[in-house]
Amino acid sequence: MARLRIKAISLFTAFAFVVSPLAPAFAASPAPVEAEHGMVVTAQHLATDVGVEILKGGGNAVDAAVAVGYALAVVYPTAGNIGGGGFMTIRLKDGKTTFLDFRERAPLAATKTMYLDAKGDVVPSASLDGYLAVGVPGSVMGFETARERYGTKPRAELLAPAIRFAKDGFTLEQGDAATFASSAKRLAKDEAAAKIFLKPDGKTYSAGEKLLQPELAAVLSGISEKGTDAFYKAAPAEAIVKASQAKGGVLAKEDFEQYSVRELKPVECNYRGYDIVSSPPPSSGGVIICEILNVLEGYPLSYMGYGSSETVRAMVEAMRYAYVDRNAALGDPDFVDNPVSKLLDKGYAKEIREKIDPYKAGKSVNLKPLGAKESVETTHYSIIDDEGNAVAVTYTLNGSFGAGVVAPGTGILLNNEMDDFTSKPGVPNLYGLVQGEANAIAPKKTPLSSMSPTIISRDGKPFMVIGSPGGSRIITITLEAILNVIDFGMDISQAVNAPRIHHQWQPDRIYLEPYTLSPDTIKTLAAMGYSFDDGSGPPQWGQAAGILVGGKSLADIGKGGGARYYGAMDSRATEGAAKGY
Repeated sequence: MARLRIKAISLFTAFAFVVSPLAPAFAASPAPVEAEHGMVVTAQHLATDVGVEILKGGGNAVDAAVAVGYALAVVYPTAGNIGGGGFMTIRLKDGKTTFLDFRERAPLAATKTMYLDAKGDVVPSASLDGYLAVGVPGSVMGFETARERYGTKPRAELLAPAIRFAKDGFTLEQGDAATFASSAKRLAKDEAAAKIFLKPDGKTYSAGEKLLQPELAAVLSGISEKGTDAFYKAAPAEAIVKASQAKGGVLAKEDFEQYSVRELKPVECNYRGYDIVSSPPPSSGGVIICEILNVLEGYPLSYMGYGSSETVRAMVEAMRYAYVDRNAALGDPDFVDNPVSKLLDKGYAKEIREKIDPYKAGKSVNLKPLGAKESVETTHYSIIDDEGNAVAVTYTLNGSFGAGVVAPGTGILLNNEMDDFTSKPGVPNLYGLVQGEANAIAPKKTPLSSMSPTIISRDGKPFMVIGSPGGSRIITITLEAILNVIDFGMDISQAVNAPRIHHQWQPDRIYLEPYTLSPDTIKTLAAMGYSFDDGSGPPQWGQAAGILVGGKSLADIGKGGGARYYGAMDSRATEGAAKGY
């Protein structure tokens, strides 16, 4: 009887939280944006506008995704890029699905120990700052590959908005200015970066002022005219290599000439009748989302309730087991035999459930990695067009403004993606992930990622497009948006705005955004042996971008009627927008 009373109380407090604005950051979610013909959701409103205009002009979702990607490289330089890389999940109107890997690659001169000192210890920040941290960029090749294979519009038309924003400038909003201000000291260390993003007196640009990027405009114009060769075999690559060699990096001309995009079969799984398509290795995202969902499918989450101690316990334990697999067993499929079929097997999920103690917390120290042999400044966007083609894209510079360097004359911010490799087994990376040998550095290898661009269908029709930035928390942010819609009945806006929990095996603690759980629920979990983070991390994580098809929520879909598409941009993205037509 006592347990039932505790459960009832926790369910009530969780419900009360969902409907009560306990803090400005998590006040009642804005209504989802409605549209009949197409929807674009990105972290920067100008890029969203670009995508909508491409759709209105007869372009498909892939065309819009390419145009948005280039636009974000100009108007959202903290994460949007042509100096980084990412992933694109595509579901075409006929139900065909595919996945493009245009992730950064390790240079040919990279070595397993390149970030260690003579004693074998990791050199602080060596994989984060400066040219030694830079992987070979893939975004340009990725966008052009997507356009050539699945788009309908000419390259020049898709690049035109980005070129215009770079050449003529765009007006900064408050959120844009705040982003520059937060990284001003870091950008000031690189002369070429400071020349672009800081004023001559070293101060940052303010809201209402224009940011012009003429050098980037010239590079984009070259790509528009001549395609990928204008980036990988011409002046931009030469300038990046020259700067790298002059400033301690190892990039070479051959790195750019040999870069190629991989088209892979997406990871697929089914959760409560919904077909999920997501990112395969070299991303861990799709595999680990599916592994967690397979475990959670054995629990009646909708009955247990959002935010209840029982629900949180089940989620945390599923995350614990999945992240130990993620951190030890997965890597670039060209280098590692990934145990994907085992991790996706529902029988394996059943084995995990049988190991979970219903009365006390598990201990990460007791879990051994299977087969023991990523920043908040990534960005995600979701798009669907009038014909039902859907695209989910997550791409990144890794940390905010990447490695904080711009090769002189290019205007291109470069990534610090090499930090996503295992610099040394057992030593945490930027996001606290403790990884193993499967993700060790090797020439031309792609680092393991958490990026999880995901598309869900039901009965053969598109249902949801979802993804988020957030480093190692991308997986759980995307996962929870899915659970919020399918299990907890939230509309798409509530689903992407709801506060989040996270557990990643090590360190062995539950991370919470503010006001995620009631004090009673936290107390119940603590009594079971769970530890919580000390609040030293970011107060809010991720900027999920979601689209729901056929209604704003499952209940709405069940009633029929309403608009065709509903979009929502996470309110954590202050300058983001969902728009359709």
